[in-house]
Amino acid sequence: MKLGANSVLFGGYDKELAFKYLAMAGYDGIEVSAIPSMSEHLVLDRWQEIAPRVKSLAATYELELLAMEQPSQDAARMELAFQAAVEIGIPIVNCGPGGKSGDEESLQQSLDTLGGLVARAEHYGVVLCVKAHVGNAIWNTPTTLRLMEAISSPAFGIDMDPSHIHRANENPVEAIAAVVSRVKHVHIRDCKGRQQGPGKPEMQANGRGDIDLVGYIRVLHEAGYTGPVNLEVIGAKEYSIEQCCIIAAETRGHMQACLQACGAR
Repeated sequence: MKLGANSVLFGGYDKELAFKYLAMAGYDGIEVSAIPSMSEHLVLDRWQEIAPRVKSLAATYELELLAMEQPSQDAARMELAFQAAVEIGIPIVNCGPGGKSGDEESLQQSLDTLGGLVARAEHYGVVLCVKAHVGNAIWNTPTTLRLMEAISSPAFGIDMDPSHIHRANENPVEAIAAVVSRVKHVHIRDCKGRQQGPGKPEMQANGRGDIDLVGYIRVLHEAGYTGPVNLEVIGAKEYSIEQCCIIAAETRGHMQACLQACGAR
């Protein structure tokens, strides 16, 4: 498995600081944030201008470009995301499922929209990954299985985030086992309690919450998963650089310990 972190953790700072401090913390790679409200690390409307610097930073800090996160399902935005991914050398684009929970029509619309986006990912030679998200049409294991049944393309993969599954009142270890055959990306973070949001940024650090992340990573390892495991911490845009670094370093140590515990490293 490749240990990385989403640059959104450093969303209040220039992208170089994300690369610099994630490298110092010992991460293998980085997921570049293209989330407009949370960072300006990859502004898709200006991706041609930004792409050379992202590639340069990856080379300078020796971090593998593991993924990009662009949450919108808007076809035009996704087209820009795919183009940027190809130019920069990012193999995976992560997006949200959209829609609303408990609405069959909304779920079907989400499945149809994602199917169209996967066809565009196929065209560009990249992989589109989608995760279950609390409140969205795809939000738990049963709806994730519906998505897996609807889209068979090799340009599609499941992105699993244990904090969303935990907040959907499921056991993340059991959930990852049910879908691991199609998992191509993991957004990892901890969560204390089962409230709507993931909690304060520091409480999203691995080891701070209630989730059995050792068991979660053990399932991935035993299934032969070798893809990215990227920390995704949101809400830290106003945090000091020291706070962001501590969250990153603390989680990197916990991730390494999990891998060692299950014999993956």
